[in-house]
Amino acid sequence: MSKTSLALGNFRGYSILIVLGFHSVIAYIVSQPAAPLPFDSPPYGWLANPIVDPDRWLGFDLFCATQFLYMMQLMFFLSGLFVWPSLQRKGARAFLYDRFLRLGLPFVLGVSLLMPVAYYPVYRLTAADPGWSEFLPHWLALPFWPSGPLWFLWLVLAFNVVAAGLYRLVPRAGEVFARLSARAGSDPIRFFIVLAAISALAYVPLARVYPPWQWVGFGPFHVQASFAPQYAIYFFAGLVIGTHRLDRGLLAADGMVARRWGRWMLGALAAFLLWIVPTALTVKGEGAPLPGLQIAADLAVPLYAAAACIGLAAIFLRFAAVRRPVLNGLSENAYGMYLFHYVFVIWTQYALYDVALPGIAKGAIVFSVTLVLSWATTAAVCRTSIGERVIGGRRAEPAAAKRALSPEPNQPVA
Repeated sequence: MSKTSLALGNFRGYSILIVLGFHSVIAYIVSQPAAPLPFDSPPYGWLANPIVDPDRWLGFDLFCATQFLYMMQLMFFLSGLFVWPSLQRKGARAFLYDRFLRLGLPFVLGVSLLMPVAYYPVYRLTAADPGWSEFLPHWLALPFWPSGPLWFLWLVLAFNVVAAGLYRLVPRAGEVFARLSARAGSDPIRFFIVLAAISALAYVPLARVYPPWQWVGFGPFHVQASFAPQYAIYFFAGLVIGTHRLDRGLLAADGMVARRWGRWMLGALAAFLLWIVPTALTVKGEGAPLPGLQIAADLAVPLYAAAACIGLAAIFLRFAAVRRPVLNGLSENAYGMYLFHYVFVIWTQYALYDVALPGIAKGAIVFSVTLVLSWATTAAVCRTSIGERVIGGRRAEPAAAKRALSPEPNQPVA
């Protein structure tokens, strides 16, 4: 297995740790509402803050801020990397069948079965009658169907459908994408500028209308309004990069991105400071007289997301292009852990609600419990043939990675 493949596997394992960590500690950030939010009353703020614990730790605010602005962009980028090789290997029809099985079916089952169980403790915190029989009518009376973090599945499925349409209807699209990918590998700075610029054009106008935490949608199909275009951009950026040999392009283990990892991370830090300083001034009301302060903060978001994604990839390509058993295990079970983790997050936060512990201790406990139980649950489910077929990663990932690391027959590599 190539160094790039090993690094990307470890990077995928890291990405699920970040998701689990973010959801585990969000109950303990200082900027949470003062008290638990009513279950039945608009604007249904518990969708963003399911459990509001009285014990807080300011460090979690900083951690959540640094992750929130790039975390899902990274997930969509990684999701797009192996899409085109998979389309070339399977064809559009078989590819879509596989995607509907691995994404559509878990979304339907997760929203129908897992999410009511996950959100039940949220109802119990403010309910006069916390019984399950009383919860179900309240749940069904909601004007939407909460999908929690499973919104990612339906959206990435929609992007896969678009990708399959491109593959089927535009036969030479792969050649164009491969040339773009090769250029990105030879000039990473230009790739960063283009990625950040397109993201800014999509994000800044929407950010003036929708706050980053505002969701829109219908039924179980929800998405963050201001971030949705960025998710599409990062998915298709990953798709384009994946059409060229990964070990010879932008994500080469010995390439320019990996060699300059320090510069990328310094750039990400600068972009984050460009966002957090005006944001803090605006929240406190001290920045109101300064024109353009909010626009500067909005422009910093796509800059930070692009620099953070590239910088973190550079770190893994430079220092983690070897087999790491723990990260490898996380990578293989990442999908299942994403599916199951929210149940363990919210129930553990609920169990600790009345426990006299510092917020930092509660966050650490929730993360540890969620990591162990979601990993164990995924491993158990994948021991069944159906579970391995639908959410298992051991069979599909190596083949996809091997395919992406070598050019297709008759496919140009420059």
